[in-house]
Amino acid sequence: MRIFDPHIHMTSRTTDDYEAMRAAGVLAVVEPAFWLGQPRTSPATFHDYFDSLLGWEPFRAAQYGIAHHCTIALNPKEANDPRCLPVLEELPRYLVKDGVVAVGEIGYDSMTPAEDHALAAQLELAADHGLPALVHTPHRDKLTGLRRTLDVVRESALPVDRVLIDHLNENTVKEAKDSGAWLGFSVYPDTKMDEDRMVAVLRAHGPERVLVNSAADWGRSDPLKTRKVADAMLASGFDEDDVDLVLWRNPVAFYGLSGRLDLTPAEAAASHEGNSILRGGE
Repeated sequence: MRIFDPHIHMTSRTTDDYEAMRAAGVLAVVEPAFWLGQPRTSPATFHDYFDSLLGWEPFRAAQYGIAHHCTIALNPKEANDPRCLPVLEELPRYLVKDGVVAVGEIGYDSMTPAEDHALAAQLELAADHGLPALVHTPHRDKLTGLRRTLDVVRESALPVDRVLIDHLNENTVKEAKDSGAWLGFSVYPDTKMDEDRMVAVLRAHGPERVLVNSAADWGRSDPLKTRKVADAMLASGFDEDDVDLVLWRNPVAFYGLSGRLDLTPAEAAASHEGNSILRGGE
């Protein structure tokens, strides 16, 4: 079984997670830029973070034969902080990097005017750089957030079929599917979707253009949820081709829109800028 986790925040996971993911069949990941759990205080902290997504994380992933790509953006939550807004002007120098396969994650957290501005600006950046966009729907009032998101997308230069709308659920999937966007589902231990709900959505709406992710981060989450969804699909009667479509071919097709997706893991170098994953010596 081959698995592509299209949304996972590996910077907040341990190296042991990479090892366990590879053993479970995860061969590729995309890591979207997001917030740290506490406010950043200057644009410079974003620069260091973006650099780590393009350097240190691909290095760690390569130790276990996992291809690592990222998406770059000012995330919705921090779009409300005036200290962070100058990052929007710095994004173009990152969006030309080979390892960047989309603009994201962008979208809504609290649906504020500042978030409207950041979303519209970054959709334009995606269109200008020939990249697709990964869009975060809010954790609260999701249907309103979806509709507001689609309105802004339709007003932008980026076609809706180059947009992945993530964190969908049973209440938002139909309108998202009808829009022509790609459909993203995050599977968590306690919140968002779980394996059984995900299988029910796939039965009701089909596996086409559906991407399933763990969105694992610094909170209570599970980087093996993609494999658990695959196993639940098989147990419920889906065949191996359906699993491969949802867990591999769909994310490959979406992020392949960037023209930059390379599923060959980076060479497993001994160190990255003088540091290894061993912590105790070579």
